[in-house]
Amino acid sequence: MKIKTGDMVVVIAGAYKGAKGKVLKAMPKTNQVVVEGVNARKKHVKPTQGNAEGKIVDFNAPIDVSNVALVDPKTDKRTKVGYKLQDGKKVRYAKASGTILN
Repeated sequence: MKIKTGDMVVVIAGAYKGAKGKVLKAMPKTNQVVVEGVNARKKHVKPTQGNAEGKIVDFNAPIDVSNVALVDPKTDKRTKVGYKLQDGKKVRYAKASGTILN
């Protein structure tokens, strides 16, 4: 999976198409990512001994990684990710501008 935690991405498909956000969590086993401010959901939590009152919790649900694209830090447009060797290390780079990503 070429999208990592901390990357800026743009949603390219679905209800949140066009939304930009930071990747909060990447889940490579399921090919999903959690993006800040995208796919917002509400969860109802029942009362427990520790929490006498129930509450409604807001959270961002994961979306498939195929529905997001990396945002190029130089041009602020979407781009593909490539890999190349630099000083003997494998690094990611934005194919549109050639900017090295960490």
